[in-house]
Amino acid sequence: MSDNIATLEIKGEKYEFPLIHGTENETAIDIKSLRGSTGGIITIDPGYKNTGSCESAITFLNGEKGILRYRGYAIEALAEKADFLEVAYLLIFGELPTSEQLTKFYKDIKAQSVVDDDVKKILDAFPKSAHPMGVLASLTNALTAFNPSSVNVDSEEDMYKAIVKILGKFPVLVAWTMRKKRGLPLDYGDSSLGYVENVLKMMFKQPNEEYKLNPIIVNALDKLLILHADHEQNCSTSTVRIVGSSHAGLFASLAAGISALWGPLHGGANQAVLEMLEAIKEDGGDTKKYMAKAKDKDDPFRLMGFGHRVYKNFDPRATIIKKAADEVLGDLGVEDPILDIAKGLEKEALEDSYFVDRKLYPNVDFYSGIIYRAMGIPTEMFTVMFALGRLPGWIAQWREMRLRKEPIGRPRQVYIGENHREFKNIADR
Repeated sequence: MSDNIATLEIKGEKYEFPLIHGTENETAIDIKSLRGSTGGIITIDPGYKNTGSCESAITFLNGEKGILRYRGYAIEALAEKADFLEVAYLLIFGELPTSEQLTKFYKDIKAQSVVDDDVKKILDAFPKSAHPMGVLASLTNALTAFNPSSVNVDSEEDMYKAIVKILGKFPVLVAWTMRKKRGLPLDYGDSSLGYVENVLKMMFKQPNEEYKLNPIIVNALDKLLILHADHEQNCSTSTVRIVGSSHAGLFASLAAGISALWGPLHGGANQAVLEMLEAIKEDGGDTKKYMAKAKDKDDPFRLMGFGHRVYKNFDPRATIIKKAADEVLGDLGVEDPILDIAKGLEKEALEDSYFVDRKLYPNVDFYSGIIYRAMGIPTEMFTVMFALGRLPGWIAQWREMRLRKEPIGRPRQVYIGENHREFKNIADR
């Protein structure tokens, strides 16, 4: 039997399917012809946990070994040596930029960092009570109306223009979403600043005082954005790809990804961490009590921000961002009982054999929530910051999907409803 063939036997009939081998020794059974060759038989895989939707050259993730690489580069090296836009360029275009390419990338993004003033009217229509993720998804979708021409994916120039346009405008929408929530005047920042520096200024500048950048805060946010930039075929990324597979435009596909990210089981996890910490504080702040509750199988309490559904070892992103979290807390000297509770939970989890044996270490959501809290970012804005980091990954995945001319996504189902029934007139029901 060939090493490149899988055989499936159904009711005595054998069917052969080719094996696809990835560059990191991953193997997949190519079942594109399954339904046709078997007369309608399909596989069923709720949540697609065992189903590969595509072949991709962007991100490699090995949860068992705690490995995350963008285009072959270890996340540890990128977080230490590159900045966010370098990583964005790498993810989208496949290679680290040269000095000339990076300079042009910066310049072209800055040239697109002004949003049509009519977008403010859309923002004004939202009440302050609106969740920032709903606002961000709506504003991102609205960009389609202000940029109605579709992207010619066969033109590298058209594709590039669309990419720098959204990279330029998205941070403005993020900042405006927070300023709307806080009742602050909208700000375009300063084109002389770097990408991350400008994001911070647009978000935090008060109208009556000069904004001073803190290099420790800038470094921490830069790392957070890098760590969140892509994560293989997760819920929001798969959403971007499947929406884009209908040939929906880039902005519409990204808006769909934002909505998918909103859920507490995905991007909302760091918000859930802070909500958990708030609940612990309201109950007296006894971390030992809640660690005991987390170990009790009969207790409904869930310890948010520990362990990961993909990483079965330490989340490599958490290792990196823990140091940044310690630096931020040390520099700002924030006195906050919520952050004290977080540090108490972290210490106990790293020392308690129950959590260590089960590899329930603090994950990136735990530390990102702590950093955002210390920086003064409202809890409901945490997932918006996640979206800002994930933007280049979504763009890269959308671009790859369109360039590979992947077919429209159309999952099958196994029908379990009623068989054919005769229609009854309303008087007979």
